[in-house]
Amino acid sequence: MNEIGAPSERPRRLRTTPAMRRLVAQTRLSPADLVLPVFVREDISEPVPIVSMPGVVQHTRASLRQAAQEAVEAGVGGLMLFGVPSPDHKDAEGTWGTRPDGILNVALADLRADLGDATVLMADLCLDEFTDHGHCGVLDGDGRVDNDATLERYAEMALAQARAGAHVVGPSGMMDGQVAVVRQALDGAGFTDVTVLAYTAKYASAYYGPFREAVGSSLQGDRRTYQQDPANATESLRELRLDLAEGADLVMVKPALPYLDILRQVADLSDVPVAAYQVSGEYAQIEAAAERGWLDRDATVLESLTAVRRAGAQIVLTYYAVHAARLLAR
Repeated sequence: MNEIGAPSERPRRLRTTPAMRRLVAQTRLSPADLVLPVFVREDISEPVPIVSMPGVVQHTRASLRQAAQEAVEAGVGGLMLFGVPSPDHKDAEGTWGTRPDGILNVALADLRADLGDATVLMADLCLDEFTDHGHCGVLDGDGRVDNDATLERYAEMALAQARAGAHVVGPSGMMDGQVAVVRQALDGAGFTDVTVLAYTAKYASAYYGPFREAVGSSLQGDRRTYQQDPANATESLRELRLDLAEGADLVMVKPALPYLDILRQVADLSDVPVAAYQVSGEYAQIEAAAERGWLDRDATVLESLTAVRRAGAQIVLTYYAVHAARLLAR
């Protein structure tokens, strides 16, 4: 303070105008940082709205191709594909997740033919959408997820997705050793350039609720024996160490905003790029509050994504990817 009590240090000087704030911003959000998750369903002729995720749909193959083109034109960095098979294409081992004519694989082939390398095509590498029991792996005789038997299926699924045209496969089931098995399978078949995105810290979260509708989940029970306990933090760092040792090219924290502390720790230790997934429940919260006039939707979208970037994510998976890209372009 000077002699009349006025402050001598004035941090507000760096906030005076939009141009000044842009100049000194430490965190920048770009469309290229964003990945759009999309759902493609095989037994529909028109896109089907997802009630719990207003503005998001289950796509037909045709509408997915249009949506993917729009995302590329908006400058979005990539797309993450989830397949939604018809009920009669679900079985105990998720067979239609590895068949070349399964919905996820034909949709990947569609987009790779349309877009080539103009964007990054990512594929969810998990069995839950394709199993009649809804779990992320094969069950043993006691109804528990068999880790090592599931790994064999993941290896097959990785190859099916690589053959279909995926640039990135994302093993998301939280099986022990999944990254190593996927990497070995890809390399052994000559797909050495296919990237592995490890779901390193995937928590057993209530925020996944709307996603169950999005993929037509058949799950009974929960996934707490393989997804992480929300009460724990240090095991994420153990998972990170293992995934990096097994050959992960990218690592991810999921969900995003409720786990910014985990994201920061992972980002501080990782020597590969870090992603975070703004999941369905995070999206639904913003939409519900905005619909009631309780939040400014667009401002909240950009603030939430900036927070995830600030905490250390270089890549953000978000259902707002195209919308946010258009906001940033204004």
